[in-house]
Amino acid sequence: MFPLGDQNEPGGRRAPITLLIIVINILVFVLLQLPESSQDRQPFTYGFSTIPYEITHDVDLVKPVAATIDGQRVLIDEAPGPKPIQLTLLTSMFMHAGWLHILGNMWFLWIFGDNVERRFGSLFYLLFYLGAGIVASFAQIWAAPNSVVPNLGASGAIAGVLGAYLAMFPTNRVTIVAFRFIPFPVPAIVAIGIWAVLQFISGFGQIAATDQGGGVAYLAHVGGFITGLIVGLLFRARGSGPRYGYAG
Repeated sequence: MFPLGDQNEPGGRRAPITLLIIVINILVFVLLQLPESSQDRQPFTYGFSTIPYEITHDVDLVKPVAATIDGQRVLIDEAPGPKPIQLTLLTSMFMHAGWLHILGNMWFLWIFGDNVERRFGSLFYLLFYLGAGIVASFAQIWAAPNSVVPNLGASGAIAGVLGAYLAMFPTNRVTIVAFRFIPFPVPAIVAIGIWAVLQFISGFGQIAATDQGGGVAYLAHVGGFITGLIVGLLFRARGSGPRYGYAG
């Protein structure tokens, strides 16, 4: 199931913070893909990703990192992280592991972020986005506090956006493709609800797993989503309920 678009509120897609976040993420990713960045890419990625052990022990682990340079496997020193090391909770949100990772995240943010930003207001939306991403990281850290596997990507923060969208726009139509790749509209509560159920199932599977290898940080998705859902429901309860938009 993949979203193609959603029902927008009156006034179009004016969402400057959503656009700015997308631009920053793409710029960071492209800069790290440049040939002159190849030797520094993995050390920088490790240095500025969130590593649970670093957060729980308040230490910057500068250790050798395996990298492939000119087709050969070599060990190079990890770049030092920011000071304090807790800043990686922010920097990791703007780093991605590959093209599919960043394109998928930015596409979801582009589709769902504008309505949430317009409802929250740009400043509150920015604070909410960053806060949801931080909570998402702590959810993953809670499951494996001594892990040295780097966590990176915007998906935890974007999961927060999805949670807020579900709370405030449950009946908005979301066009998705699923079986036989035929586009069809469904309510947001169905599209996002199915996604959320899959994240919860996978997230609780991660809690039970003993392997600390890399992969999708499902618990970060769960933490971000719950944060967004709560904030969206509170925002709606204070009298800012959803205004159902025009198709766009």
